[in-house]
This record gives sequence, C-alpha cells and structure tokens, in this order.
Amino acid sequence: MSPTITRHPDGATLMSFAAGALSEPLAAAVSAHVSMCAECRHEVRDLALVGAALLGDAPASRGPVAAPVRVHESTSRERSARPHRERGDELPAPIARKYGLTLEDIDWTRLGPGVWQHKLPLSPSTKGELYLLKLIPGCRLPVHGHAGAELTLVLTGAFSDATGEYRRGDVLEVDAGTEHQPVADRLEGCICLIAAEGPYILKG
Repeated sequence: MSPTITRHPDGATLMSFAAGALSEPLAAAVSAHVSMCAECRHEVRDLALVGAALLGDAPASRGPVAAPVRVHESTSRERSARPHRERGDELPAPIARKYGLTLEDIDWTRLGPGVWQHKLPLSPSTKGELYLLKLIPGCRLPVHGHAGAELTLVLTGAFSDATGEYRRGDVLEVDAGTEHQPVADRLEGCICLIAAEGPYILKG
C-alpha cells in the first residue's frame, strides 16, 4: 500500500518547479517527491498547463535547471502507459534512473556516530548540494541553521523535529532563518534525500 504523504513542498516551490526555475538540487528533490506524491503530481501538471497558456506554450528552458523537470515529465509519460509502484525500500524513480542507484548500491561515507552520507553529483559550476543521509535509530543531529533553502525528502523510516514527524514521501522545507534539530525514529532510523542551497550552520 502507498504511504500517506501529508507534508509537501510549499506552493511557491511547486510553481517554480513547474516553471523550470528552481536550482538544480532543489528541483531534483521536488522531482523525487512529485514522483511519489499523486497530489503534487496533479498540482504540478495544472501549474504547467496554466503557465503554458499564459506564455503561449513557450518551450521550457534548456539549461541545467530544467533537467530535473524533464526527468519528471518522462516519469509521468511512462506512468500513463504502465503504472509504476515503488516499494517502500526503493529510491524514487527520477533519482534511481538519473544516478543508476538502488539503496543497496550506495557507498556510504561515515560522518560521525550513527550518521552516513552519500553525495550525488550535480552539473559543473552548480551551487548547492544534493546528497543522501542515513541516520541510525534514535540518532540526534546537532542544532543547526541553514545558509539558504533546503528540502529534506524522507525515503525510508522517519525523523522528527519541533515541527512534527516526517515519514516516507514527506518533505521538510526550511530557509535561511530556520534552526532545528532533526531526530531519527527510535525504531527505524531514516534515509533522506537532502537538497541544500548552502551548508549547515552549526549552533553547538
């Protein structure tokens, strides 16, 4: 059974994604979420149709920023012909296809006790980061702020912070003014896809 996704990217973020105006790492994270979330998939489709009508069906940008959008569009066409059902232990289709990965293939780098990271390459000169983060059950990250917008998409397990709990398919969206301390689920831990415009700012 598909997970119940209750936390989505902001409407302005989805609008920028539909227009091909998000930075490459953020667009990749939204593309992954949209592939998992029927509600946002329909909203992006509607926004794209409205945008095309307003612009006279102008072609989308062909720069690197538009690449994650094209990945999503391909996924939508394939889904209309043959529905895709992701298991709860699979990477979202856009990420799996773009990077040729499964969760079993990932070469994790240990960052500290209970924390592992796997960086995903972006186009040359692209600002920001895109990476997978794995936390063992109960792992508590340091309190930190952000140097720009960041999207965290849960792939397995769950985590929580002061805003609530996030499970598979849910997105936590923060900006440069946000400080928080994510804590992995004490039974499942979590694996997340994180897209960030800038680095963490540690507070302690």
